Amino acid sequence: MQYRHLTPAEAVDELRALRSIYQTVFCELPYEEGPEMAERFAGWLREEVRRPGFDLVAAVQGGQPVGFAYGYRMPAGQWWRRTDRPAPEEVKAAEKFAVMEWAVLPDHRGKGVGRHLMDELLRNRPEPWLTLTVNPAAAARTIYQRWGWRHVASTRPGQMPSMHVMLLDSSRTSTLPSDLDG
Repeated sequence: MQYRHLTPAEAVDELRALRSIYQTVFCELPYEEGPEMAERFAGWLREEVRRPGFDLVAAVQGGQPVGFAYGYRMPAGQWWRRTDRPAPEEVKAAEKFAVMEWAVLPDHRGKGVGRHLMDELLRNRPEPWLTLTVNPAAAARTIYQRWGWRHVASTRPGQMPSMHVMLLDSSRTSTLPSDLDG
């Protein structure tokens, strides 16, 4: 398995494969997203590659992506929209890295691929805080919590179900357990 950081242009070039992974992963319970959400994901990614600090890591086996994780810098003063609680003051005042998606094809789960993707994505991030949103019914929610992420708010982004906003001090990424995988 190879883990590759893709440039924004490479991410767009791989959009078909990334969209396919997204559709496969997010059609499962508890998400049950249809093909229209995979199309929306493709549109979001085309826009998000332009964000400052964008980074996407792909897990590649036999020349084909089997998983990916990506995010970008959330500027100081910015926070997730429509939250039930504001960001803690020290978090709001700082730049954060927002993990936007993390997906691994079912046949590659439980083998360390997801953990390695997240480790590679978050390694050496300059932002003092890491943040993400996750469906509270998803297995990923439990994995994040085991890795030290804490639930700090909830949000309902657009047509999506309610999501938990999670936060991690970036200095903790080097001390997280490595035996857990998503």
